[in-house]
Amino acid sequence: MKKIVIINGPNLDRLGIREPEIYGDQTLTDLENLLTQEAALIGVDVKFYQSNHEGFIIDEINNECADSEVFGIIINPGALTHTSLALRDAIAGAELPVIEVHISNIYNREDIRQKSITSEVCIGVISGLGFDSYLAALRHLAKLD
Repeated sequence: MKKIVIINGPNLDRLGIREPEIYGDQTLTDLENLLTQEAALIGVDVKFYQSNHEGFIIDEINNECADSEVFGIIINPGALTHTSLALRDAIAGAELPVIEVHISNIYNREDIRQKSITSEVCIGVISGLGFDSYLAALRHLAKLD
């Protein structure tokens, strides 16, 4: 069975509390429950990781690359999307399919949020669909060979 790792970056542990007008009122636990249910329906395993620390996220990517059971990664880098060359390099070196997701549409937000340096090394980006961004990424990775 394919194992897909879902990594959430800074402040995503505050879903449901932080700026609900942008990110909604559902929590990270709600998201993980939704993805666990969908994973069971489509026949994949999911593993979740969240950190507010750039280096820990990079370490997690590197650790998952060493796990032969991991098929792909879904990542919401949060604000690191726009600033972290180190995270971009970790994704580029992952040698796994990685899909970048965002709950909000980063392309209709502040200028600084409209440029993703991590997307350049991902197989795709899904932005602005709320939790459905994650569901679409999960379904896509599940059907890849």
